[in-house]
Amino acid sequence: MSITLLRSLIAVAETGSFMEAAARVHVSQAAVGQQMKRLEEVLGIALFDRDRKSPRLNPLGQSLVPKARAVVAAYDGLLDDVSGEAQLIGEMSLGAVPSTLGSLVPRAVKQLVAAYPGLRIRVVPGLSDDLREQVERGALDAALLGPFEASGGVMLWQPVAQEAFVLIAAPEVAGNDPRALLREHPYIRHTRRAAAGRLADNWLAREKIVVTAAMEMETLEAVTSMVTHGLGISVVPDMCVPEPAFTALRRLTLEGAPTRELGLLSRADSPKRRLIDGLLAEVSGVIAR
Repeated sequence: MSITLLRSLIAVAETGSFMEAAARVHVSQAAVGQQMKRLEEVLGIALFDRDRKSPRLNPLGQSLVPKARAVVAAYDGLLDDVSGEAQLIGEMSLGAVPSTLGSLVPRAVKQLVAAYPGLRIRVVPGLSDDLREQVERGALDAALLGPFEASGGVMLWQPVAQEAFVLIAAPEVAGNDPRALLREHPYIRHTRRAAAGRLADNWLAREKIVVTAAMEMETLEAVTSMVTHGLGISVVPDMCVPEPAFTALRRLTLEGAPTRELGLLSRADSPKRRLIDGLLAEVSGVIAR
């Protein structure tokens, strides 16, 4: 049985469709369909419910997925033991919160791929809570995200930066008193679904600062854009590797401001540990510069 068939099965299970699985394993949708039929022929069992418009894994197919993951992990670990470099010419899936995608992640990934040209890295954007769940169930190898309280066990949390929260405003906004500015100007809120948004809201509540919310944005990049165009002000993390648009804004320090801890989350038992450690080194190097 080809390990490729098991990788495709895992991709189908995690994405929920042949089309998205095809993008993940870098083949056509038709090829994924053929691979799944071949897997069924090899095993002599039906793995999919094909009565629907889009095939779905049946209970037997779903029960096979954890075993497929174990086989693929063992295979990757075996190659690493033999060659010492196999994981650095394979593929890694990396989740990342949007605020890291403008500069930090591209620079770190570029350096890692330059050092290991055979390496493929799939980057998946998302909010911290969603990315954490994907790492825990093995859908992502690692994720660069906001604060995580490690409780021991299988999850490994490796901090890379501390970002203090600041008030951001367009250059033309006058005044140096953050409290006065927050009272006088519309407030651009970062979604409370994001860890950074919750930290900012908690600080405002703790300081008893009442703001006039003008809009709520899904990403820090969108918040930055609205503030740049003079539509309001906001309280956000002072990004450790900012984009030019962010550095062009006024940034005022806040008394008693919270900090966002940014780190790399992975499973301690990941067969791609060497690759994850290599990525961590590149991320830390970019931040240090």
